[in-house]
Amino acid sequence: QVQLVESGGGLVQAGGSLRLSCAASGRTLTNYVVGWFRQAPGKEREFVGSITRGGGVTYYADSVKGRFAISRDNAKNTAVLQMNSLKPEDTAVYYCAAGGSYYTSRRPSSYDYWGQGTQVTVSS
Repeated sequence: QVQLVESGGGLVQAGGSLRLSCAASGRTLTNYVVGWFRQAPGKEREFVGSITRGGGVTYYADSVKGRFAISRDNAKNTAVLQMNSLKPEDTAVYYCAAGGSYYTSRRPSSYDYWGQGTQVTVSS
């Protein structure tokens, strides 16, 4: 079992930045790919980005490409989602997830463990 806890959410003005952290416990995060997802009220959970086990490759949704960056520190058992140039449409609950597959995926069903989520609100 892997327990994931997100932190760093909050209220920010459009154009601002937030840094979300995902802390893992129970097992080493090294053995898992990490994905970030978000869910706005009344909408389905959507893929934000993902990072491979070693951290060498990242993938992003087109809506956040160039503004968001994912990294991981396996020694600290954490992953980070750096969000810059935030827009009101980025408002959502953000989740990190860990998957045991070797490959990352854009599908929520590919991930085995989920955090509780952290709220990000971007005001215009």
